[in-house]
Amino acid sequence: MALTTEQRVRRAAVKLFASKGFHGTGIRDLAQEAGISSASLYHYMGTKEELLAGIMRECLERLLAGAREVTDDVVDPRQRLASLVALHVLAHARQPAETRVVDNEVHVLSAATRRRIVKLRDAYEQLWGDAIDDGIRQRSFVTAEPAVTRLALLEMCSGVAHWYSPRGPLGLDRLANHYANLALRMLGSAGQDCPEALARARKAVSTVWGTTL
Repeated sequence: MALTTEQRVRRAAVKLFASKGFHGTGIRDLAQEAGISSASLYHYMGTKEELLAGIMRECLERLLAGAREVTDDVVDPRQRLASLVALHVLAHARQPAETRVVDNEVHVLSAATRRRIVKLRDAYEQLWGDAIDDGIRQRSFVTAEPAVTRLALLEMCSGVAHWYSPRGPLGLDRLANHYANLALRMLGSAGQDCPEALARARKAVSTVWGTTL
């Protein structure tokens, strides 16, 4: 199915913002990549910042929806955290350009727009924090610095967007499962396979992103 002009502009923006950065991407670059004239570009994107914010908002809303899906009604904090890690790894491996834009370009937004984007990011990260805090209270996890541990886990999982290749020797399921086990071991919980967590993460990616793994 052919892409609409709006979809071509968005795809061009994701590619260029991820590879060249927001400030390194000019209007002519976007128009050329999208295959339209510079004069007509604003009709489809508004300002360049609005285009960036829209990409970030859509990606974070999908991540948040997926995170809520994999943690809903899951009592065991080990399973919740493992599911969040697997989801994050799957999303960053399958949507590397989008997720790099979200992770790297929030600082370029104006203050009001940045607050709206950061609010979504905070809501997503809170689910990670809640799982870790619950695990500590239930003595499933051990860490003296839960907030720092949460940030370390997110940074570790986000890095997948920079190096993962489907042509590599490690399949995506094995990678997500390995990262989930790494996260549990970092929190003092014996590493064990979490097939239910991986299954939940795969289902959420298929539901939220509309893609089959």
